[in-house]
Amino acid sequence: MRCVIHHSGTTSGRCHIYSLPFRFTCLEKISNQFPTIVFNTVTYLHAFDTVPMQHEFFMRMSQVFPFLKHFSVSNLIPQSSNYYEWKSDENPYCSFIEYSHLSSLDLTCVHKDYVVQFLLETKTHLPCLTDLYVDSHQLRSVTMNFTRN
Repeated sequence: MRCVIHHSGTTSGRCHIYSLPFRFTCLEKISNQFPTIVFNTVTYLHAFDTVPMQHEFFMRMSQVFPFLKHFSVSNLIPQSSNYYEWKSDENPYCSFIEYSHLSSLDLTCVHKDYVVQFLLETKTHLPCLTDLYVDSHQLRSVTMNFTRN
């Protein structure tokens, strides 16, 4: 058995308890706090948190969930305190991330930083993406009204 407890800073919290080896295909409402074991069977994942999910979090996600096909993110908190450095296409502090099997990405409940995280190929590569769910205003902003490569 393995247990992960997430405290949201209030009196409430969330607890995930699961058996090992992990055999489920779906995980919901995981946060920045999850074990670093490899979940080979998970193909659907929903990540939710009330603190920023930094670039390193998504790097870990790609390694810990190597066969992820459907990914949903919910977080309205900005990723970086220095937004202009983060939004730059050429940020030397960000390692390149690849989600090899990801075909569906839901970014409808996120801050604009997360749209940048996933749509700029200098930060994240999504070679199998076929379904993208994102707010149209955020998409226009991130793509500079569809003129950004």
